[in-house]
Amino acid sequence: MLDAFTVKARARAVGLCERGVRSGLPPGWFGWRWLREESLREYFASGGPGDLTVIHPEARASNPLPVNVDDPSRLSDDPDWFGYSQRDVPSRPSGETLRATVPDARIVSFTDSPRNRFWPTILNARDKAFEIREMRFRPGHGEVLRTARPRRIDRATWITERVFTNYSHWLSAHLPKLCLLAQRGEMDGLLIPETRSPVIDTSLRILGYDPADFATHSTDEVIEVGQLTLLETDRFRPELLRPVREMMGHVSDRAPWRRVFISRAAAAIRKLENEAELVPMLKTAGFELVAMEDLTFEEQIRLMGETAVLMAPHGAGLTNMMFCAPGTQVVEIAEPRYPNPNFYAIAVAMGLDYWKVDGAFAGDPGINRLDRDLMVDPATVEAVLKALG
Repeated sequence: MLDAFTVKARARAVGLCERGVRSGLPPGWFGWRWLREESLREYFASGGPGDLTVIHPEARASNPLPVNVDDPSRLSDDPDWFGYSQRDVPSRPSGETLRATVPDARIVSFTDSPRNRFWPTILNARDKAFEIREMRFRPGHGEVLRTARPRRIDRATWITERVFTNYSHWLSAHLPKLCLLAQRGEMDGLLIPETRSPVIDTSLRILGYDPADFATHSTDEVIEVGQLTLLETDRFRPELLRPVREMMGHVSDRAPWRRVFISRAAAAIRKLENEAELVPMLKTAGFELVAMEDLTFEEQIRLMGETAVLMAPHGAGLTNMMFCAPGTQVVEIAEPRYPNPNFYAIAVAMGLDYWKVDGAFAGDPGINRLDRDLMVDPATVEAVLKALG
């Protein structure tokens, strides 16, 4: 056990080191601890070299309430860890879309254990990390900087965020960036993950690109880039989401007609425990039950282009609404105590009619609420089916 003098001496030493970094000393001198962050705006406002383009300025959304909600007070005002609440969606501020090119940057990434989550960050030439959503600096980045041997690239473009392996996040956070770069003719130098799902490769091919033509990055490394281009985006801007449908969606040769219920019966988490009880009424109302995991990405896109009504319990498959035609009815079954506003925000950004159906947690109460199964009152579903006509 350390004596009081040693504890105080160590605390003073740590404080001196931290103050040194805060005052501008290179964080590498101190093992990449206490590294500071700055936004792209702060970097360029203080004279940082490079180029900044504002593609979409700040704005404020003007979105409708859910079809079956007539009073905003019926929406949750709890932002939880999402940063905004369901009640914010009708008039949610939309952040800027920024394209930045900075010299002498470092891409630092690591994968944690045991959850195998990927964490990237971007350091500029001033040894500060850019404060960008899903790319914040963490202690694991310091460990990689202390131990990894960097590789050098003259020029690169970076779009990979923390959860690129998640189907929903690939569609809503990464594809909009990919489509924006393709629209602007700026795909040269794009880095794609070395280990990636077939959905990523299929996305590139649909846009007309061969994945083999792009350089790759691993999930644990330091890449020094002579000139790095990166995008900062708001995940729920129509200007970013709608081009995904325009560039990748399937346009049916007739008006959308299918009624689709996304089944999670085979899912490991977030099953709808009483789904079987709903099947007779769903089929009577003309719904087909579809397990998205049984379809290829291209088949899912085609299905959505033919869908007039999409109903599902909360889950990644619902993100496929991004390929639905404007005016499609989207019905989400979710637990009010997990007030995730993202699908509501995506639906209205895409010009879809969103319905909110409250379910209830089911199964083991000790499981993280993000992963818990659901139940829904059949009478509630029946009322929505009648309202849908």
